[in-house]
Amino acid sequence: MTLSLADDTLLHVVEERLGELLRAQRRGALPPAGQTEITLIMRTLAGRTGPARLILMAGLPGSGKTTVARELESRGYLRICPDERVFEQHGHYGRDFPRGAYKIRERPILSEVAAELRTALAAGRDVVLDHGLWTHDERQEWRQVGEDAGAVVTLVYLPASHDELWERIKERNASTFDDPNAMYFSQEDLLRHGARFEPPTADESHVIYAGSLIPVIEGSA
Repeated sequence: MTLSLADDTLLHVVEERLGELLRAQRRGALPPAGQTEITLIMRTLAGRTGPARLILMAGLPGSGKTTVARELESRGYLRICPDERVFEQHGHYGRDFPRGAYKIRERPILSEVAAELRTALAAGRDVVLDHGLWTHDERQEWRQVGEDAGAVVTLVYLPASHDELWERIKERNASTFDDPNAMYFSQEDLLRHGARFEPPTADESHVIYAGSLIPVIEGSA
């Protein structure tokens, strides 16, 4: 497959086709030549011979992970968001299924995401995982996935105070039933999650996001 993607219309068609194939892959309905086509499309979209880049993020709800991920997406990264997949398959957290049942529904989706991520990275596509990795062990697991696929992995830490997070979450809660990235959180939820969160330490390689993507991109170059 040899394509020139200078034409925005052609680029859109190729990305739409890739989306169709990846959705079929998640359903277990990928046609026999589908994996080869995925690899060819991703290599074309990557447009380079160096290693792919994987951006991981560590941050609590409201820290700005999705905002950063969407900005990277606009720069050519493939954005993968497990929360959106849960929403697509199971509906809204707390309305369509019990709040305590989220992890059960998320677990198989994370396995699918890991497989998709490996495929994309192996094909040379840059990826940002739009997912809050709260613990050191979680981050190490996803870092290993990226490194095993030959990618350069960068962890981005998005620090924010409780007051900053709560102000953003209060605003976000207003659209909670329409936006998979706006799951409802009370202030008590935020305090509980904050107690479980393990910020990256000096012995865990990471970049601190302070409003600019330049360190993020340079850190993954």
